[in-house]
Amino acid sequence: MSETRERTAAVIEDRTRHVPRGVLTAHPLVLDRAEGSEVWDVDGRRYLDFVGGIGVLNLGHNHPRVVAAVQAQLGRITHAAFQVAAYAPYVDLARRLCALVGGGDDYKAAFFTSGAEAVENAVKIARAHTNRPAIIAFRGGFHGRTLLGTTLTGMSAPYRQNFGPFAPEVFHTPFPNPYRGVDDATALAALDEVFATDVAPERVAAILIEPVQGDGGFLAASPSFLCSLQEIAHRHGILVIMDEIQSGFGRTGTLFAYEQAGLKPDLVTVAKSLAGGLPLSCVVGRAAIMDAPAPGGLGGTYGGNALACAAALGVLDAFEHDGLLQRSVALGERLKAGLEALAQRYAVIGDVRGLGFMQAIEIVADRASRKPDAAMAQAIIDAAREEGLLVIKCGVNRNVIRFLAPLVTTDAQLDEGLGLLDRALARTTPPQT
Repeated sequence: MSETRERTAAVIEDRTRHVPRGVLTAHPLVLDRAEGSEVWDVDGRRYLDFVGGIGVLNLGHNHPRVVAAVQAQLGRITHAAFQVAAYAPYVDLARRLCALVGGGDDYKAAFFTSGAEAVENAVKIARAHTNRPAIIAFRGGFHGRTLLGTTLTGMSAPYRQNFGPFAPEVFHTPFPNPYRGVDDATALAALDEVFATDVAPERVAAILIEPVQGDGGFLAASPSFLCSLQEIAHRHGILVIMDEIQSGFGRTGTLFAYEQAGLKPDLVTVAKSLAGGLPLSCVVGRAAIMDAPAPGGLGGTYGGNALACAAALGVLDAFEHDGLLQRSVALGERLKAGLEALAQRYAVIGDVRGLGFMQAIEIVADRASRKPDAAMAQAIIDAAREEGLLVIKCGVNRNVIRFLAPLVTTDAQLDEGLGLLDRALARTTPPQT
């Protein structure tokens, strides 16, 4: 079926004329409306949305609790700037997140607008608390498109380009990736080598890690690796920043992925699905650490906007009352089984991996060499869209197809999506004999 229709073509023509090419749009679509796990373009065609705003819509499009919360707040205060005067949604949300992250311990929370802002402020807080300059991040990690975020991001294309020079005192170390021969022991030994050759541990303020790498390819760090990493860090007086921006809010079967390692974080960054589609991010951490910056050192004009905080309270209500974590586990098992069945039929699927409902397939030229095949991955993505399924790629070689369907996806919708993916694979590659 042709995707070039009259209204779509007109808007895309304007987009090409007025929006710079650096702002990439993965699919040549113009959306008009959305509900749950479904979207419709301006020409009326329906698609299953297994992208979810790149992990922003774990509750799906236009979730009733989020819509109601925003509508109620809209008639009261839309914006005041928390640095000028406080308002209840900000404080209520901070209290609830601190309880979720810290349990009975003393934690504090500060709100910002984007995930990159949360990461940058977590770094500021860690440096203020330790009086140390250096940060260690992981190869394949993604932490935003600001200058510091790009520096922390552990992949070159498309994020670094010619945007340097980059921020100093940032060092990278390998992330565990068993499919590519990097086990936990190898990754921990590489960290020791960073301490020995790049930066002494007593100069390191924090180690920044995604418990499940998002844009890096949906690689899940094992609980034992996360525990070992935290033990090593704390032995040297180093903080651990858990970046849960993509993996948080039920995506992996628990509210946050680090919980599956039985850890309590020093600092955790959250954004994306925190506010159900509204721009909001947060750093939550131990109170003594969070209080390190002096008054005025944290904030931002739109940070903790009242509408976004109200939306986030609606999100937390949904997790508290709607059984979304149990649903995430069930959906993850169903999706993983479906992807593994496809891997038995299509040799281009070299690996199926993920945690909970955060699953991906790595596309390779052949299973023997495991050579990344980015062109084939893109062909599958394009064919899936033509069938009516929206997915996007990730991985340092851009050969991994990730699935971020909302937690409100029905079994029938998930099965439909797997069927559409099957048809896309059949169109682009012959089944395995």
